[in-house]
Amino acid sequence: MPDATSTLTPAAPPPPGFTPYQRFATGLLTLLQFAVILDFMIMSPLGAMIMPALDMTARQFGLVVSAYAFSAGVSGLLTAGFADRFDRKKLLLFFYAGFLLGTLWCGLAGSFESLLAARIVTGLFGGVIGSIVMAITADLFEPALRGRVMGLLQGGFAASQVLGLPFGLFLATHWNWHGPFLALAGFGVVGGLLIAWRMKPVDAHLALPRDRNAFWHLLHTVANRRHLLAFAITALLTTGGFMIMPFASAFSVRNVGIDLEHLPIVYLVTGISTLFVAPLVGRLSDRFGPLPVFYTGSAITIAMVSIYTRLGPSSLLTLVVINVVLFAGIFSRMVPWQALVAGIPAAEQRGAFNAINSALQQLAGGVASLVAGHLVRIGADGRIEHFPWVGNVLIGTTLVVAALIWQLRGSAVRPARRPA
Repeated sequence: MPDATSTLTPAAPPPPGFTPYQRFATGLLTLLQFAVILDFMIMSPLGAMIMPALDMTARQFGLVVSAYAFSAGVSGLLTAGFADRFDRKKLLLFFYAGFLLGTLWCGLAGSFESLLAARIVTGLFGGVIGSIVMAITADLFEPALRGRVMGLLQGGFAASQVLGLPFGLFLATHWNWHGPFLALAGFGVVGGLLIAWRMKPVDAHLALPRDRNAFWHLLHTVANRRHLLAFAITALLTTGGFMIMPFASAFSVRNVGIDLEHLPIVYLVTGISTLFVAPLVGRLSDRFGPLPVFYTGSAITIAMVSIYTRLGPSSLLTLVVINVVLFAGIFSRMVPWQALVAGIPAAEQRGAFNAINSALQQLAGGVASLVAGHLVRIGADGRIEHFPWVGNVLIGTTLVVAALIWQLRGSAVRPARRPA
């Protein structure tokens, strides 16, 4: 396979097409992303049902939500040294099985303590799946195809909004809050069987030279300057989004004046648009190179965040349009960045690199949510105050990331030599 660092230079020729197996692998990996993302996202809208059912306080529910992110981050760091020592298919099956058991436990939990333990277990296993998926993607797809693949994988996020969340809420309202988790566990079994039955081993990296000791393997992965730049970029990209997301619905209702019953329309239309935007951004990244698309998305994000966080009473149509364009900008940053970051580590370090990268993403998201809670406050009239401060932080991190990516590009224009 061509050296992965070539993804940091613009790709001029049109990309080749997928093989039948690559199409199958893309669909399967997208299915896994859908399940993992939905498991994480479904907790917040179920809060109104879970808290009274389990006699939980708001602080306890916040702990349950954040427990997933922090346990996922810790798990990623602990497994990073071993991530390149096994067939990635077997590693994926192991962690996916643990994720499904954790999700099943969530559906059977009958107390705060039981649900908290279940979310910790789910995070310990589910938080690593994303990094394994990224490593498999880099192994299976050449650089000229990765933009399209990342766009389709990001479509799992949109599908969880458009299909997963409404169906999960339907089950919760017509049955009880246990329903979405039990259904997700059952649905996930299908994905696990497909992995075991149809996915080929992903073990080419095992033939490459690597550190015998897991600690030294982890240390060598972290010590690489380009890796450190990539970790910083991932953390900063995650920080901005997680500072806005927890307060977006309250801001839309209290500050913008959208009726609570109309709020699902905002998320539905945004999710549907993302289903088309993410694959399109992936194709543009493969066609014109990830960097031009990333910088265009950054400019759109800065402009729309400035408007969105300062928005006053507005119509539903105005909020929907702003939200759609804002998410288009966000995905125009995330998709090309994932295409770029997939090609940064060498094949023998992809597992460790992606595990650390995913762990930092989870930890940064948890920290960002806590910081945002200290920046904004709820006024006496219920309005969200100081929300523009959160937008300013996102704008600042976007500018810093733009500079870091340019520096990363400059340090990687020459492909590194692989050992014979």
